[in-house]
Amino acid sequence: MKSSKATRARHGSDRTRRLGGRLVLLVVLLGGWEVGARTRVIDPYFVSLPSEIARTIGGWIASGFIYVHLWATIQEAVIGLAIGILGGVLVGVLFAFSPFLAELFQPLMVVFNAMPRIALAPLFIVWLGIGLASKVAMVVSLVFFIIFFSTYAGLREVDVNLINHVRVMGGSRGDLVRHVLFPSALTWIFASLRTCVGFAVIGAILGEYLGADRGIGWIVQYGESLFNSNMVLSGLIVLMAFVAVLDGSLGWLEQRFSHWKQKPL
Repeated sequence: MKSSKATRARHGSDRTRRLGGRLVLLVVLLGGWEVGARTRVIDPYFVSLPSEIARTIGGWIASGFIYVHLWATIQEAVIGLAIGILGGVLVGVLFAFSPFLAELFQPLMVVFNAMPRIALAPLFIVWLGIGLASKVAMVVSLVFFIIFFSTYAGLREVDVNLINHVRVMGGSRGDLVRHVLFPSALTWIFASLRTCVGFAVIGAILGEYLGADRGIGWIVQYGESLFNSNMVLSGLIVLMAFVAVLDGSLGWLEQRFSHWKQKPL
């Protein structure tokens, strides 16, 4: 009991030190940026100033300008991410349990995954318009293959000896899936989800770049057309904050569904 309490206290102390270190690093970076821009060591025309960016974002929040654009990007990224994850997991499970289908469709999966998504984006806009559907399709095209290959690999890489042990001990197929295959696949899936978050946002922004009337990508593209670095960077900072929140949510989910994993000492 005492050892468990000491371990939890040590983990809490380590977490506090990490957060403190990150805050210090952020303050140093922003402070150096501000001082460098004000002293003209770096040209503020190209990189703006943190204080100006903060004022711009504050003005967007106060006026309500940012909400419609942020909500558009959130919808595109989250819906596309959910569809890509669900589809990737289902197809990965199907292929893992059906070697015939895996061998039949694997060349197609490899070829489709190799296609440059930026070339598909204009086609999605032509097929689906400049609305939500084309952006979601762009996100799905980026996320699906990452999750599919992770799920398929996670199920295929399970130790055969472990599977045999479960069968020898009288475990049913359901027990095998629930206690061996599913946890193994979850480990691989969660390992790739952090990457998928970035790709989901990239897909949404890329779609907004090529054709949209709202969204963070639209703000950034509009700022670029005006050569307004402050507007561009403000949009990017808002985007980074959204990604940080989404990544933190995935980290929380990973802890909830991976409670069986051994904690580091």
